[in-house]
Amino acid sequence: MPRGPAWVRWLLGRLASAVLVAWVVATVVFFALRAAGGDPTEAILGGPGSQAGPDAVAQAREQYGLDRPLVVQYLVQLWQVLTLDLGTSYARKVPVADLLVEQLPGTLLLAVLSLALAWALALAVATAAVRVTGPVGRACAAVLRGVEVVAAVVPHFWLGAVLIVVFSSTLGWFPATSSGTDPAGLVLPTVTLAVPVAGFLGQVMRDSLTEAEAAPFATSARARGASPTRVLWRHTLRHGVLPAVSLSGWAFGSLLSGAVVVETLFGRPGLGRLLLDATMQRDVPVVVGAVVVVAVGYVLVMLLVDVAERLLDPRTRTAAAAGAGTGGGARGAAVPRAGEPAVLG
Repeated sequence: MPRGPAWVRWLLGRLASAVLVAWVVATVVFFALRAAGGDPTEAILGGPGSQAGPDAVAQAREQYGLDRPLVVQYLVQLWQVLTLDLGTSYARKVPVADLLVEQLPGTLLLAVLSLALAWALALAVATAAVRVTGPVGRACAAVLRGVEVVAAVVPHFWLGAVLIVVFSSTLGWFPATSSGTDPAGLVLPTVTLAVPVAGFLGQVMRDSLTEAEAAPFATSARARGASPTRVLWRHTLRHGVLPAVSLSGWAFGSLLSGAVVVETLFGRPGLGRLLLDATMQRDVPVVVGAVVVVAVGYVLVMLLVDVAERLLDPRTRTAAAAGAGTGGGARGAAVPRAGEPAVLG
């Protein structure tokens, strides 16, 4: 990790990125919803079938500021985002912040469990693929590679439907709907989210482990009498997981986006389902608030991933220190790519 002024600059840069992302996302979502057509007043008055009179419509528009010019409404919405006052839900008539606080923990729990399971599956498959030898072992490795490819591209809704049919309707092992933190109800949604991410991480991790196994430091360790297990866990694994660590931030964002489908499919309350319902109802404050929270959360997760990379890979710390000494940040030193393990051995 960078220290002193370099560390402060690094942290301020990440925080500035979070603010910039919040502004861009709030702007895009606000104007996209308005460009889609329809009147948000319908959500305030109970939906298209409310049959509210002209007086009620005019009063609602005035109360929520919808009678103002569009630019003024945008500036008000932007100010609310920047001041962490996300306004009031049109449809539910409660503060948006309260809705997000209520629904966010369930989605975060599902995403964290899915990421942990994806890592466990990817690590197991990748290490098994690089350890097997002989004709049978190579055949098994080829099968594992095929499984990784299929897992990486399988759609969430299809996989979730198959899991419901097999493990809920046929075998009756797990419930088809999920609510709260019930362990049994979390199994199928977690697996549905984790499998595609595990397939992608497994491919990246396996390739990196294969490169590390053939690197000079691994050959030297084996020449000194180290067992294959010791070479794997003591030397090559640290190199093999670096690219996967780099991709974990993307994976977490993918899990949050996939939660929209999975929470709807399994009838599970959460931020994804709240966002989908709010979009259908044209509940602008809820949509903007939910998307901004997800986007800022993604930036913060990328910050944690960056910290983890710097802790696992001393080259980044060395480069940061050299860059700080020359006034050029991390650009002051050449940093080998994450797949190059020779320096770390």
